[in-house]
Amino acid sequence: MNKGVYIALASIGLAQAAKIPIHYIRKREWRPELFYQTGGMPSSHSAGVSSLTTYVALSRGVPTVDFALSLVYGLIVMYDAQGVRRQTGHLTLKVNDLDELIDKIHEDRPVKFEEKSPDKLKEMLGHEPDEVIGGAIFGVLTGTLGYCLTKKDRKMSKFKVKFRNWM
Repeated sequence: MNKGVYIALASIGLAQAAKIPIHYIRKREWRPELFYQTGGMPSSHSAGVSSLTTYVALSRGVPTVDFALSLVYGLIVMYDAQGVRRQTGHLTLKVNDLDELIDKIHEDRPVKFEEKSPDKLKEMLGHEPDEVIGGAIFGVLTGTLGYCLTKKDRKMSKFKVKFRNWM
């Protein structure tokens, strides 16, 4: 794998890990299982795509097709994380509330009804806008750090960036 993939995956893992202490600071509740769940602060989706885009910008240059692809797909992922997936989470909350409503309806009518209770749908799917922005900032920082840690020859890298900008 290339360095960009390693940096993006590391950023996703670090963002997931950061959710645990951030949740503890906000709610005074220790929940290590948040590492394996979607949603929450910071968005690991945003962190991953932002770190990759930052790494591509620093290593290949902004006026490249690589950067353009990474930026556009990253923006789509972040929009989806806070838009479509968040709305799906809100819809899931309403569907889960229907179970309680059905129970109340059946209490009023004495009908023999045996319902196997299904597993509740996962409610924490998407992100609030501040979680996406937090993930993006986290990703830019980890992408920059990853770039700095993986550079081989600092003088040659500066020359390459200047040469690319000149082209």
